[in-house]
Amino acid sequence: MTRPKNKFVVLGGGTAGWMAAAALARFFAQQPVEVKLIEAPQLGSVGVGEATVPILRQFNQYLGLDEREFVRATRGSYKLGIEFRDWLRPGSRYFHGFGDFGAAHQGVAAHQLWLRARALGDTAPLADYSFSAQAARHNRFAPPPDDPRLAAIAAFDYAYHFDASLYAALLQSYACARAVEHIEGQVADVQLCGDSGDIQSLTLDNGERVEADFFIDCTGFHGRLLNRALQVPFRDWSHWLPCNRALAVACERQDELSPYTRATARQAGWQWRIPLQHRVGNGLVYASDFISDDAAAAQLLQNLEGKALGEPRPLKFVTGHREHFWYKNCLALGLAAGFLEPLESTSIQLIQTGLLRFLELFPSGGDTAPMQAEYNRITQGEYERLRDFLILHYCTSERDDSDFWRTCRERKLPDTLAHKIEVYRASGRVPMYADESYAESSWVAIFTGQGVVPEHCARQADAIPAAELKALMTKRREAIAAVVGHMPSHARYLQETSK
Repeated sequence: MTRPKNKFVVLGGGTAGWMAAAALARFFAQQPVEVKLIEAPQLGSVGVGEATVPILRQFNQYLGLDEREFVRATRGSYKLGIEFRDWLRPGSRYFHGFGDFGAAHQGVAAHQLWLRARALGDTAPLADYSFSAQAARHNRFAPPPDDPRLAAIAAFDYAYHFDASLYAALLQSYACARAVEHIEGQVADVQLCGDSGDIQSLTLDNGERVEADFFIDCTGFHGRLLNRALQVPFRDWSHWLPCNRALAVACERQDELSPYTRATARQAGWQWRIPLQHRVGNGLVYASDFISDDAAAAQLLQNLEGKALGEPRPLKFVTGHREHFWYKNCLALGLAAGFLEPLESTSIQLIQTGLLRFLELFPSGGDTAPMQAEYNRITQGEYERLRDFLILHYCTSERDDSDFWRTCRERKLPDTLAHKIEVYRASGRVPMYADESYAESSWVAIFTGQGVVPEHCARQADAIPAAELKALMTKRREAIAAVVGHMPSHARYLQETSK
């Protein structure tokens, strides 16, 4: 019988590395397992702020982190969703909120009720039925009220913005307090087992040799283990998502402390705004085939709300992922596994889901090959569904003011996305595949914001009497407005909860 794998090495620090170390420490708390994290002391973090999706709350809860202490420690703020500006066309604006548009009524989905009401002459936008969108519009925030009656009107969730380096430091303290050994050093060589091809040990630049049963690669784009040592090929998706550069810079905050991320379409890409308590994180994601690096930097700096707190930091990337995420005795997380531009704040999500999936599937002993294959199958599906979700923002744009946007609209789509768009245009239904990260309501928010209008609504919606439907929709709008009206401002909530 194969002995259990009880020695783990995480190579690389930052958000991915320390999330992995913290999760391993928590998962193996009652078992005789050794966890070491090796990172090069000279390497710093890439970003100046991080935006997340709601499942990060689950990860923090899994670790036992107190939410208020987490927000204080990371100088964070709360996030109800993402505001998209100028994506459909210059001057357009819409909101992808964390939550739904209300419960189904007589078996009819909430957005189908809206489509039917719209056909009857109701001019209220779909966002009026979203708690998160309405709270964001007024810069208000509070956690969802503990009232089951509100679930029928609309449910909402939330995530965070935070300083990524401070979050890594928080996780480092957590992990090291739970016996994770922190080693500073650069890997000089990787030794492979001649029989199996597994990684046997790492030799550091000071000559120290570190052995382990299993290795987690968190070394960023160059992938010191999965790419360079194990030579796992990369699947390039740049023919679907052509952006391949990013510039990041922080600035002084002048505008209100909004509870949402902003993504503004630009000439050859898009710009993000992530509001923190002490500053604003900004960045420009762009395609170098359509704009020069110097012009991109100038565009970013010209569109900051306050004084830049440094020079823009460049980042080069290729969209896609490794053909295997778990290969032999090595798992890649974060940028070492793949990259999808941060348009929908999925970077940390992929680290988190990858980690928890690994812990769920990792066997206590024996042959790991079946679980490795299952891990790779599920993770590839997750990447593909997220890929399709991102492409949807580009391919449905009506912008015709640059070659970049025209090219995005003309590119051939993945079959899975083409089918989803075709079905939605015909009926307002969203085909949901396995391993979807986003619920139907999220797809509907993007479809609607991008001007994709179904030709017909669900047949069941036609059976609801017009007067009954009108009263139902009015009640939902009024209920949302009443709750939002009693919510504190985002800044006030942060101030009150940080005492």
